[in-house]
Amino acid sequence: MKEVVVALCDGVVLLDVAGPMQVLHGSGGYRIRRASIDGRPVRTDVGVLLGADLALDELEGPIDTLLVPGCAPPYGDRPGEAFSNLVRDIGGRARRVVSVCTGALLLAEAGLLDGRRATTHWAAGAELESRFPRVALEPDAIFVRDGPVMTSAGVTAGIDLALALVEDDHGPDLARTVAKYMVVFLQRPGGQSQFSVRGAVPATRHPGLRRLLDAIAAEPAADHTLAAMAAQVAVSERHLTRLFRREVGLTPGRYVERIRVEAAQALLETTTDGVASIARRCGLGSDETMRRTFLKVLRTTPTAYRRSFRTSRSHRGVVDTVGGAQGDAVPEQPEGLTLTC
Repeated sequence: MKEVVVALCDGVVLLDVAGPMQVLHGSGGYRIRRASIDGRPVRTDVGVLLGADLALDELEGPIDTLLVPGCAPPYGDRPGEAFSNLVRDIGGRARRVVSVCTGALLLAEAGLLDGRRATTHWAAGAELESRFPRVALEPDAIFVRDGPVMTSAGVTAGIDLALALVEDDHGPDLARTVAKYMVVFLQRPGGQSQFSVRGAVPATRHPGLRRLLDAIAAEPAADHTLAAMAAQVAVSERHLTRLFRREVGLTPGRYVERIRVEAAQALLETTTDGVASIARRCGLGSDETMRRTFLKVLRTTPTAYRRSFRTSRSHRGVVDTVGGAQGDAVPEQPEGLTLTC
């Protein structure tokens, strides 16, 4: 039984706690204790009181895993220096430190992410980068592992992270069984991006750039070379690159690539068109070019993506079972695993 300590503070995100705890408890391989700064219950972001087993300063000796969930006002102020000091102390004695969602900010405040790669909820990425320049943000990841420290993206990504912990500690078979009972993927097969690039881009105040972004989305396969786009906006290529970096947060080429990939994802999910045809329609050229681009952006192939995300609801009124094909035998429930609905 590996000991996991969940560090609680007022305003803690309930799902950041409940999701990973459900996974770890379901595996039967962990002793989980919740610790607050004074040992008293905390009020979660949705107003629910969450009990604590002990105070953080009552923890003695080494522990296996420190888990720090995110914190979301208004139900509590951001944790202060006392909380950060305790997280730093306990994290230094832990074999492994993990965070969920904006818990990465709390780890950064404690100095536990200095010089490391990390991720967090997409909405908190800019804050993490600006406040903690020594942290190498990977804004598009579901979770990031850097040595003994793991950080995950927003809320439900904590389930992905917890399943990875179970797989590390107890093997893929148990992790797969827990995932099936929770009706989630053991590992999200592609589509690793936390968000749509179009949805993540703030509204630009530059009218020419706004028209260009609309045009790219409307016709991904059109000529969107740097020269062509600069001519459309009536600026130099260098100035257009600066505009994209300032207003969009990406280079022009990277933005166009992401729009084309998202267009291809939609067609893979909703049509039976061949990969070569989709590649041409989305401006990705050949099927081989599309394959290389998918591997770079989504870490999966177009065929694997379609197999994982293709919906059959409009054709058969049913979606294949997550974690296995329809008709798979239900795995024997392991000892200690509790199925809740």
